[in-house]
Amino acid sequence: MILLRADQAQVEWNSEKKHWQVVITVGAEVIKRPIPKQPRDASDATLQSLAVETAKDEGYEVDPARVSVAR
Repeated sequence: MILLRADQAQVEWNSEKKHWQVVITVGAEVIKRPIPKQPRDASDATLQSLAVETAKDEGYEVDPARVSVAR
C-alpha cells in the first residue's frame, strides 16, 4: 500500500467533545479525526504516536517530527 505524505499533523484538545483530535494537513486539504479514550493529560509522546497511527489509517504518512501537540 502506498501512503501519501502529509505535510504535518497537530493534535489538539476538542473541549466541546472532550477528546483529543488529530488535524492532518496535506496541501490545502485538512483532515480531522478523533483520538478517543485518551485522558486530557496524556503524554505528548503518546499523542504523537497516535497521530502517526491515525494518519496511516487514513492513508497518509506523516513524519513524527512534524507532529505537534497543542495544549
